[in-house]
Amino acid sequence: MKDLIEKIAKALVDKPEEVVITEIEGEQTSVIELKVAKDDLGKIIGKQGRTAQAIRTILNAASKKIHKRFVLELIE
Repeated sequence: MKDLIEKIAKALVDKPEEVVITEIEGEQTSVIELKVAKDDLGKIIGKQGRTAQAIRTILNAASKKIHKRFVLELIE
């Protein structure tokens, strides 16, 4: 899942070298923290949060196959 989010984020931002993703594993739920350059944060969030919500939807759909819940957090 970490690789999936990384590919999506790097495709959206202007500075893909500054994309940092950390995964905090739990038994049932894992948290994926996404950190991008300050200038690119708006591109990840999108208008009214639509892009971020779309990324979360993709993450939820992909996580159904492995029966584990993932939560995406955007770090400033």
